Amino acid sequence: MTTPPHAERWMAEALQLAHEAMAHDEVPIGCVVIHEPTGRVIGRGFNRRETDCDPSGHAEIVAMREAGKALSSWRLDECTLVVTLEPCAMCAGAMVNARVARLIYGCDDPKAGAVKTLYTICQDTRLNHRLEVRGGVMARQCADVLQDFFKRQRALGKK
Repeated sequence: MTTPPHAERWMAEALQLAHEAMAHDEVPIGCVVIHEPTGRVIGRGFNRRETDCDPSGHAEIVAMREAGKALSSWRLDECTLVVTLEPCAMCAGAMVNARVARLIYGCDDPKAGAVKTLYTICQDTRLNHRLEVRGGVMARQCADVLQDFFKRQRALGKK
């Protein structure tokens, strides 16, 4: 997949959401969902697991829920999801089930990445849907936000 022309602009918005997550003492991951026919962002999310005491409160899930409400449908087949970190197995599975058309992500996740690093859920031919995937968009900036957060957490004796 070639990188869409607005991918960096969308990733910049996802990075702003990651910073918002950090302000809430959440792991700084941000996500936007773009409705391709209109080019509008219809879903935004950042990690909310700590805030909401919700194990499914990942940025991607929050953004997909908002997008589904905006479209009045669980099918996100005309959407691109842009997220700062390679999705985990839960989020990759949710994208397949929601029929998301495209995924653009920032940095790889060596500990939980389920799109390229540990698993390839979004392109697994055994599943009923596959997504176009493009990783590495603004990867350095996305990784820097996460590294800064965890460095600060270790200095404070947290996480």
